This record gives sequence, structure tokens and C-alpha cells, in this order.
Amino acid sequence: NLLKAKIAKHGATCWLVNTGWTGGAYGTGSRMPIKATRALLTSALDGSLNEVEFRKDENFGFDVPVAVPGVAEVLLDPRRTWCDQGAYDAQAAKLVEMFADNFAQYLPFIDDDVKAAAIG
Repeated sequence: NLLKAKIAKHGATCWLVNTGWTGGAYGTGSRMPIKATRALLTSALDGSLNEVEFRKDENFGFDVPVAVPGVAEVLLDPRRTWCDQGAYDAQAAKLVEMFADNFAQYLPFIDDDVKAAAIG
């Protein structure tokens, strides 16, 4: 609630940036290129990321940029970075389930508007 209040008070925009793994499961894929991370952070900080086109993530429902200057478009669609897209789908479904299971333990402490955004 404190974070929610601070974001509302200051009108902050929050971004989730993958600085970890892409292109497959650990050991198969590779680290996210630092140049892509820097380009995303620069776009977020200078406000230009607010102006790009977004798509809805099929698994988590958040908005993902379709194209950002300095970032290979394939990196913005993680499914496309995996050679075996069926394996990606299975791993993504597993991750969604893990998040949902973890989130369930906090439901008694979460406001209804946050529950609706996370569940619905």
C-alpha cells in the first residue's frame, strides 16, 4: 500500500525490465544484452517509452512495447527468442501458475482493486 500511495502521489510510471535470461531456459538461452537493457532504461527515463506502441502480454496481461529504438524487436517478444516455442509456452504456463500460487498467500492482505487487476 505504501508503494501504491507513493506512485499515486508522485505520478510515477513503473516499468518491469528483463535484465535476466532470454532465448530459452537457463543454460540454453543467453543473458539479455546489456545494450538492450540500456536502451530500454534510457527510453523509460527520457519519457520516450511512453510514446511507443504496446501489445498485451498473453500470460501476465501487462503491456509490452512492440518496438523501442536500440532494441531488437525479437527481444520484446520472448516467445520468439526460443527455438522451441512449445517449450516456451509450457515454461510460461508453469511460471504463471507459480506466481498465482505465491500470490494466493497474500490475498487476505491485498485491496480489492489490486486483486481485480492481478486475478481478472
